[in-house]
Amino acid sequence: MPQHRSKDETYRAMQATRPGVLELVERPRPEPGTGEVLLRVEACGICGADAGTIDGQQFPRVPGHEVVGRIAAVGAGTPSHWRVGQRVGVGRLGGHCNACEQCRRGQFQLCGNQPFVGTSQDGGYAEMMVARSTGLVAIPDALGSEEAAPLLCAGIATFNALKKSGAQAGDLVAIQGIGGLGHLAVQYARKMGFKVVAIGRGEDIAKEVLSLGAHVYVDTRKEDAIARLQEMGGAQVVMTTITDSSAASALIPALAPQGTLLVVGVGKAPLTVSPGPLVVGERRVQGTITGTPFEAEKTLDFSVLANVLPRIETLPLERAGEAYARMKSGEARFRMVLTMREAS
Repeated sequence: MPQHRSKDETYRAMQATRPGVLELVERPRPEPGTGEVLLRVEACGICGADAGTIDGQQFPRVPGHEVVGRIAAVGAGTPSHWRVGQRVGVGRLGGHCNACEQCRRGQFQLCGNQPFVGTSQDGGYAEMMVARSTGLVAIPDALGSEEAAPLLCAGIATFNALKKSGAQAGDLVAIQGIGGLGHLAVQYARKMGFKVVAIGRGEDIAKEVLSLGAHVYVDTRKEDAIARLQEMGGAQVVMTTITDSSAASALIPALAPQGTLLVVGVGKAPLTVSPGPLVVGERRVQGTITGTPFEAEKTLDFSVLANVLPRIETLPLERAGEAYARMKSGEARFRMVLTMREAS
């Protein structure tokens, strides 16, 4: 590690240096460019998508895309409503360009010229981070930084997907996978007025899943989820939050006519879809991306109003490797969050 300089001149970061390895480094303080801000990070959630960076091939790179911090400096051309000292967040989508065809249509989440935080630009496993102002999200005072961080990816991904699903209050909605995304999806679905079926593995989480708001818990180690959903009339929406494409595809027959398989978890293998159930029942398969900063703020506002909060475990920045391993193993209950407080 380079010779230590003052805290204002340098910052610590956990960077991926080779596949599966996170290294604590000290870097010089960056300066924000035009339309950018410098954040002093307070918390960063750990997401399954971080594996693409940590176990990837583009090194060195600082992972992390569930970032909450305070603005430490503002670059030229940044809108005046973003001020030094303001608490803000940044999610997976690092800020739209305002120039491409998708931006001209107002579809900012589909902008092809924005960075993916923690992948194509350095992310939040660090004490400081540069971010585009178009990607910033205002954080409500009612949310702590550690609990707000996972809502900027896991939260908006599931909340926005349910909003776009076409399901209406009273409909049967099934959530496949009760982890970092799924435990939030269950809460949002219940608060939105759906009949919620949670689909997971093992009895150990049954009580906890019901306490999150599920009306029914289906343990796939003991029960056929497809048969159970069919007995209940079929699901209007099956939201799959897992990366097992085969298991996700298998639930298509559990959809009610005109039901939707809502894909939030991104697996590497292709989905296997038989055209018969799609055509005969007018069913569909739909993917959704996280959303715009405006939609992220709506997610946070709803979370405050409905008391939807992530269940988290926290570790300090320098233990990012341990936190990542705990997330990857599935042992975390339910989301790991790094904090930038000084180690005691």
